[in-house]
Amino acid sequence: MSAEVEITKHSSDSYRMNLKGEWTREDLNPAVKVFRRCISDRAFENRNIQFDFSETGIVDSAGMTLIVRQIDALCRKNCSITAVNMRDDLQKLLIFHRRNFRADKVVPKRFSGFNILYAVGRKSRQMAEGFADFLVFIGQISSILFLTLFKPSLLRVKAIIKQIELSGVQALPIVSLTSFLVGLVVAYQGAAQLQKFGANIFIVEMVAISIFRELAPMITAIVIAGRSASAYTAEIGTMKITEEVDAMKTMGFDPVRYLVLPRIFALMLSLPLIVFFADLVGVFGGMLIADLHLDISFTEFIHRLHAEVPLKHIMIGLVKAPLFGLIIASIGCFRGFQVEGSTDSIGYYTTVSVVNAIFWVIAINALISVLLTEMGI
Repeated sequence: MSAEVEITKHSSDSYRMNLKGEWTREDLNPAVKVFRRCISDRAFENRNIQFDFSETGIVDSAGMTLIVRQIDALCRKNCSITAVNMRDDLQKLLIFHRRNFRADKVVPKRFSGFNILYAVGRKSRQMAEGFADFLVFIGQISSILFLTLFKPSLLRVKAIIKQIELSGVQALPIVSLTSFLVGLVVAYQGAAQLQKFGANIFIVEMVAISIFRELAPMITAIVIAGRSASAYTAEIGTMKITEEVDAMKTMGFDPVRYLVLPRIFALMLSLPLIVFFADLVGVFGGMLIADLHLDISFTEFIHRLHAEVPLKHIMIGLVKAPLFGLIIASIGCFRGFQVEGSTDSIGYYTTVSVVNAIFWVIAINALISVLLTEMGI
């Protein structure tokens, strides 16, 4: 029996669509014609539509795709959708084809007050579930890191070195340019103010402390987050879509150990070195402005730097770096494992990973700065 759609009117603003027969690729033509008439008929705008699956037979991917498209089209006409009498196999197939759709749940009309509450609630639930999944992911990483303390052979040294080259060495040009420009701007803006008070020499402390403690670690982490977090998400996401991750599990390889740990160790080891390099380049930018605008020579700048800027400011920036590396790599890999369905998902989660990584780098940096200031460090 071919796919059929029997439409009955319950009230002035509600209709029932009874889906009958076999919804397979060869039997969809009658249903397609009915659905087309529904979409073009203005009588189906702003209505409550109930899909009844009580008389539905076999449904393949083509049939469910047609049903999902009809649901989406009716939603665009501000209709509220309800699905009833669905078998478990149909519910799974429908959820697979249309994320966030649940049987027997009403999809609210657009631009209604309830729709706003529904969207906020759904987003809040997704954030809570995502945070819980991230904690589980961190637990997996922690357990494997604990095992490596007793069995260092678990570490894939070659993979770590390769990731250090990709995430660290190849990032030096953009990090150096960014740090140089930041040091240049900080010194230039500071010079304009210090000249008014005849306090030109204090440009040394201003540039050095701000770059060592805050700017170099944070700017470097932001650049690496945009560069490496996106790369990690895209790489692991592609492997998941092409089922390479599933193949690794089938062969007995732990994806966290083989894909995540090398990237985490690479960033934790390379980021302090990159931050130190950014310190040097940023201070050089400040030295250049001090020499050109404040008549402070390179030699005088270095002597003042050595005499007045404690080593603790450099160490604070270097201690932040491994923490930032852990945050960036963990978020990038976690979002990569969340990719599913299609290549569109890769683009979405790549964007999310970069935004999350940058946000948490800035937030953690601010928290550390406040704590250290309160502690008098």
